[in-house]
Amino acid sequence: MLISDKLLAEITKELKKQGRSIVFTNGCFDIIHSGHTKYLTDSKKLGDILVIGLNSDDSVRRLKGLSRPVNSQIDRAIVLSALKPVDYVCIFNEDTPFELISKILPDIITKGGDYNPEDIVGADIVRKNGGQVVVINYVEGKSTTNIIEKMKY
Repeated sequence: MLISDKLLAEITKELKKQGRSIVFTNGCFDIIHSGHTKYLTDSKKLGDILVIGLNSDDSVRRLKGLSRPVNSQIDRAIVLSALKPVDYVCIFNEDTPFELISKILPDIITKGGDYNPEDIVGADIVRKNGGQVVVINYVEGKSTTNIIEKMKY
């Protein structure tokens, strides 16, 4: 479900009162592939509710260049929302999800295996609040960039 940051903060606060654990991850999720689905499935296994912070189109362009994203933020949010492990999708316009993480204070943050836990945005906030930072094994050779490169030939 695509949701605003304000409503997401209210919902996650209530879910935590009910004893439910919130898992958060973020990314561009431009062209969904099997690496994404494994990553999201593994992330969901760590808690009760999986929240995706989705980079806005403007944010993706700043991070990846003017040729990206391939799919609009609304299309990416619709696809992510349809995936079984995903409970909530929230689009953010900043380059990092720091503000969003600060609002929802997830119990767990996950990122792909190409990240060092100390470099994960929001890790300090989550740890300060008793949460965990988990690096999910990266699926070798599965990336949006690789897909785009293959399409060029």
